[in-house]
Amino acid sequence: MQRTSDLNVVETRPLPAPSALLAELPKTTAQAEFVTAARREIHRLIFTDDRRFLLIIGPCSIHDIEAGRDYARRLADLAREVSDRVMIVMRVYFEKPRTTVGWKGLVMDPHLDGSHDIAAGLRLGRSFLRDVLDLGLPTATEFLDPITPQYVADLVCWGAIGARTTESQTHRQMASGLSMPLGFKNSTDGTFTAAINAIKAASQPQTFLGISLDGAASAIVTRGNPDCHVVLRGGAAGPNYSPAHIAQTEALLAKANLPKSILVDCSHDNSAKKPELQPDVLRALLAQIAAGNTSIMGAMIESNIGAGNQPFPQPKEKLKYGVSITDGCIDWATTESLVRELHTALAPRFK
Repeated sequence: MQRTSDLNVVETRPLPAPSALLAELPKTTAQAEFVTAARREIHRLIFTDDRRFLLIIGPCSIHDIEAGRDYARRLADLAREVSDRVMIVMRVYFEKPRTTVGWKGLVMDPHLDGSHDIAAGLRLGRSFLRDVLDLGLPTATEFLDPITPQYVADLVCWGAIGARTTESQTHRQMASGLSMPLGFKNSTDGTFTAAINAIKAASQPQTFLGISLDGAASAIVTRGNPDCHVVLRGGAAGPNYSPAHIAQTEALLAKANLPKSILVDCSHDNSAKKPELQPDVLRALLAQIAAGNTSIMGAMIESNIGAGNQPFPQPKEKLKYGVSITDGCIDWATTESLVRELHTALAPRFK
C-alpha cells in the first residue's frame, strides 16, 4: 500500500511522561510554597494598587547553566536590596521562537550541537528552575511549545506568550489553563488588538488537544486564566511605549473591560534591538510614572553577565562566558546601576 503519512519524518523519539520527570525532579515543599506566594505577589502588583514595580529581568535565553546560576546568585542579592519598591523576577527562557532558522533554546538543543536531545533539555530546564527558586528568586519564562508546560509550569511564577504566538489559537487555549500570571505581547507589527483579544480568549473556559501528566493524548478542559495582561514590545513601525501609545492601550483595555495594567518590554523594537538603549526606555517609563501614570506596572529587561551577544553556532569552547547567543543584553554592571536607579526613582511613590 502506498504510504500517505510521515513521508518527511525521519525519527520519532519517545519522551518521558511529564509525571515521570516531575517524580524524578520533584519540587520541594519550600519551592511549592515560594511559587504560590510569588504568583500571589505578582498578581497584586499587576491588578491591585500595590505601588511596587514588577521587573522581569535576565538573559534573553539560558544556554550555559553555570553562567545562568552565576547570574541568578547576583540577581538574588540585588533583588533583596530593592525589594521594598521593586519585585524582581528572573527571566529563565528555555524556548526561542525563530522567524526562519537558528538555535531554538535549551529545551530543544541543550548540548548546543544540533543533536536536539529534548529529554535532556527538559531535565536541565526543570533542574535550573529549581536552582533559581532555591535562591529566593521568582521565575519567568515564555511558553512556546504547548507540551512544555506539563514538564515545567509548576516551577514558573510568571509566564509570557510571545509576539509571534499571541494570535495563535493554540497558545490562547494553552494560556487559559496555566496557573500563573501571564503577559501577552503585542503583535510584531506593533498593534495591540491581538494581545487584548488574546487576554479575553485566555480568560474564558477552553477545551483543546493536549497531553496528560501521564503523556496520553487528551482533551484538556480549562476554567480560564483571570491573571493575564498586555506587554508592549514595539513593532515594525517602531517603539510603542510613548505616552500616546500608553494612552491608546489604556483606552483599548477599558473598552474591552480589562484592567488598565501594562508591562513594557524595554528590548526588541522598543529599543530598536539595541540592548544599550534599554535603560533609556526604562527612564522614559519612569518619567511617565512621575508625571502621574498609574497603568504602567512593570517592565522587562534583557540582561546578562556580559554585554551584547555573540554569534552562534560556533565551537562551544570558543563561546564567551555569560554572553548571550540570542538577543543582545546589557551587562551586569549596567544592570546593577539601572536597578538601583529604578529603586531611587520610585521613592516618591512610597511617601
